[in-house]
Amino acid sequence: MDNDQLVHDPAGPVLLVGGYGTVGAELARMAARQWPLLLTGRSPAGAVDLCRELGAEARRWDLGDPEPFRAAVRAVVGVVNDPDDRVLRAALAGGVPYVDVTRWTSRVQRAAALASVGRPDAGPGAPVLLSSGWMGGVVPLVAAALAERLGGADSVETSVRYDLADRAGADSVEFMDRLGVDFEVREGGLSRSVAPLSGARTLTIGDHRTKVARIDTPEQFTLPLTLGARTVTTRIGFSSAAATSTLVGLGRIGFFRRARGERWRPVRRRLLYAPGGGGTAALRIDVEGPLGALRATVTDPHGQARLTAVGALLGLRRVLGSDGAPARTGLAFPESHPLPQTVLAALEAAGVRVEVTARDTAGPVAAAAA
Repeated sequence: MDNDQLVHDPAGPVLLVGGYGTVGAELARMAARQWPLLLTGRSPAGAVDLCRELGAEARRWDLGDPEPFRAAVRAVVGVVNDPDDRVLRAALAGGVPYVDVTRWTSRVQRAAALASVGRPDAGPGAPVLLSSGWMGGVVPLVAAALAERLGGADSVETSVRYDLADRAGADSVEFMDRLGVDFEVREGGLSRSVAPLSGARTLTIGDHRTKVARIDTPEQFTLPLTLGARTVTTRIGFSSAAATSTLVGLGRIGFFRRARGERWRPVRRRLLYAPGGGGTAALRIDVEGPLGALRATVTDPHGQARLTAVGALLGLRRVLGSDGAPARTGLAFPESHPLPQTVLAALEAAGVRVEVTARDTAGPVAAAAA
C-alpha cells in the first residue's frame, strides 16, 4: 500500500484521530473553541451530530485498514490506540506537531525511540509530545508543578480512584491487558521489577478511603528521566472496594499471568468495563523534594474522560506554542513543560479542581506552596 501522508499546514485544521469517541468528543468540544477540526475514525457516520454541533469535518481513517490516509493539518492528536505507529510515522514524515494520550509504557518507549531516531523521509522537525501519563498527562504535569515549588522531585507517588460508574471508552481499560506483566520502577534510584496489583495500601483520595495497588503507567518510566525522581510509584483503586479486593486477589493467585492473550481478553475486560452514566475522576499526587513535601488532590466532577481530554488539550496547546511559551521541536513528555508554574491554573481554568497542601508546614515548604 502507499504510505499515509500528513502535510503540515499552519492554517489547516487540528486532526483528532479517534476524535468522536468518548474522550475524543470531549477534546473536540474544547479544541473547537480555538481551532478548526478534522475528526477521523473507523465509522465517520458516527460523527455526524458532533460535526454539525462544532462545524467540524469527519473522514474515515481506520488504523487497522491498509487504505492510506492523506491530509494537510495544523497538528494531530492521537485519541485512539495506534498499535503500529501509523499516526506517529505520518506526523514525523510530514513535520506535523503530534500529541498522543493513549499509549501504555512499552509503547511509549517504542514511540520515543522512533521519534528520536526519526525516518529517512522525515520532513522538517516538529514537536512530538508523548502525553500518555495517567489521564492524558495530567499526573506528570501536576508532578512537575509541585516539583517546581519544591526545588525538584526526589519521589512522586500517585494514587488513583477509578470510578466504575463513570463514562468510559473501550480503550479506557487497556491496562487490564497488562496486569499479568511485571514492570520496572525506580525506587531509591535503583531499578526494580514489581508485579501489578502488589503493594496494596488504603489511603484517602479526595473524600474517600480507597484501597490502591500498583499499576504500570508511563510516568513511572518518564519522571525519573525528566525530573530526576529517585522513586516513582503509581497505584490504582476503584470506587467499589469489592472490585479492588477481587482484582488484588486475582493478581495474588496469578490469574492475570495465566489469562493472557486474545482468548482471555473478553474475560479480562468484563472484570472492569461496564461504563455508566458518569462519575468523578479523583487522584492524589504526593511529591517530596529538597524543600519538603506537597500533596495535590485532583478532581474532575465530569469524570475521567473529560479529565483525559483536558490533559490532551494542554498537550495540544504545548505543541502549538499557544500556552505562553514557544513550541519546541523534537521529543518531549508532559512534565517537560517550560512553564510548570502555569499548569495548575490552566487545569483550574478548564474546570478541574486542584487542591495543594503541604504535608509539613514547617520551614520553607509553606512559602514554596504559597
